[in-house]
Amino acid sequence: MRPGRDKSRPYGSLMSLLQQNLAAGRFVVTAEVAPPKGVDLAPVLAVAEKLQGVTAVNVTDNQGANMRMCALVLAGELKRRGLEPVLQLTCRDRNRVALQSDLLGAAALGIENLLLLSGDHSKFGDHPDARPVFDLDAVQLLDVVAGLCRGLDMAGKPLAGAPVFFPGAAVNPAAEPFDLVLQKVCKKVESGARFFQTQAVFTRCELERLMDSIAPLQVPVMAGILLVRSAKMARFLNGNIPGMCVPDEVVARLDSATDPLREGVAIAREAVGWARELCQGVHLMTLGHEDKIPEILR
Repeated sequence: MRPGRDKSRPYGSLMSLLQQNLAAGRFVVTAEVAPPKGVDLAPVLAVAEKLQGVTAVNVTDNQGANMRMCALVLAGELKRRGLEPVLQLTCRDRNRVALQSDLLGAAALGIENLLLLSGDHSKFGDHPDARPVFDLDAVQLLDVVAGLCRGLDMAGKPLAGAPVFFPGAAVNPAAEPFDLVLQKVCKKVESGARFFQTQAVFTRCELERLMDSIAPLQVPVMAGILLVRSAKMARFLNGNIPGMCVPDEVVARLDSATDPLREGVAIAREAVGWARELCQGVHLMTLGHEDKIPEILR
């Protein structure tokens, strides 16, 4: 558990554990949990408290455009229990007023780590008729966070106490054209991104290409490692999740495995192995199989 905040200092002014570890060059592991589709936090809190070998826990924000409890509540509860949250915040569901409001609320709860995202379109979620907002995109939201940390809102009005955040952003190493991916990464760094978590990567060459290309930016990257439990799941991801591409060779390995879950763990463990050589950490997406994290990291 981290020490209590010095109340004479601004909100968020203690360096987060995630930031400390990245600054020290330690290999960082983050995992993620989703708020409940309801009001019972007990199951997800039990999962979070049992995570092993994890520096920080991402709290997803209506992931996949599926309605759940707001991420800020769960992130605040993790913080209260001495766990290190990374609050995900998407632009899909809020305009600039609501985004700034939630950011100030996060700072008041002592939440420093942010992962700022544009968000999947509503049509892909469980409320396909919902009208998406997208008042801002992820780059603009990074600019907003930088402004709040300077003590000003988007309208240029001063804040009664400025937050200090450790903002991060997402990148998809497999996306094409790759030149546009690099342009977006550069824009995010210019707007204040201090770290990146990648979308799920399945081949070493994808991550190697990204790391070689952005090396001059000197921004830490955590490779996204997704536990794919079966060939059926892989095909579903390829057919239904925007930006997801599980390679044919991975699908074939899962298809021929006598124990697909065990094979999926082996595939994830191999990915962690080459991520240790190429980047500064991994972000594990185990989707209900958090008990497999120690084996994946072994």
